[in-house]
Amino acid sequence: MTVHRNIMRRADEAVERARASGVLDRRAFMRLSTLGIGATILSACNSAGPKSAQSLLNFATRQNEKFERWLLGENTPAHIGSVTPAGARFPTYWISDTVPMWDDAVRGAWALEVSGAVKSPRTFRYDELTAMKMETQRVPHYCVEGWTAVADFTGIPMRSLLAVVQPNADAKFVDFMSFDDGYHESWDIESALHPQTMVVLAKDGHRLSPGYGAPARVHGPIKLGYKNTKYLTKIVVMPGANGGYWSDRGYEWYGGT
Repeated sequence: MTVHRNIMRRADEAVERARASGVLDRRAFMRLSTLGIGATILSACNSAGPKSAQSLLNFATRQNEKFERWLLGENTPAHIGSVTPAGARFPTYWISDTVPMWDDAVRGAWALEVSGAVKSPRTFRYDELTAMKMETQRVPHYCVEGWTAVADFTGIPMRSLLAVVQPNADAKFVDFMSFDDGYHESWDIESALHPQTMVVLAKDGHRLSPGYGAPARVHGPIKLGYKNTKYLTKIVVMPGANGGYWSDRGYEWYGGT
């Protein structure tokens, strides 16, 4: 037990030193993750720590999320240099039987509702979103299946959109909801406010096509692909997490890259 406490103390000290120095790279993260998870396993083997494989896994997941939250702070944007966007080679995915398409004649004009634990809930028409200040970011998209593709995404920074509705003090999570057969995924609010998290309206200089999530989607390179909800219709700010389509099916909820 003493050895376990010493290792965990060293891991915490290493995190604080790295944070203080401003060095937040993936290599450092992997070293610290190994240290933390190693301590977890040591606890299970040599002490009265977690009693079962499941409790060990749960504990390790919590430790991993702690490191991911540190790594993916707002001072750690994704950098890809001069990589060429994948263009049409960027894979598409949806859960409906066919590609979801918003039909104004059936559903009425598309709009994005932003509500929940906020002071000023609001519904944005598409033209209202395009009138807001937008950014274009060339960033990677990481799929949990192992592939990565780069795109130029254009949209409104999520922090700008949330600033309009003014989240309450108890706002800790954000749920992104879709018209793709009820698909949704919730995020921690820190990740939602990351400077590279956006409500995306265009890809590679063109308005989103149905295959890529039209009319609007969420994208943040700090999250794995399944966390980036496409076919967006609602953003709900919440005091508690609300799971997600894949998160409720065994995928990691935090889903950091």
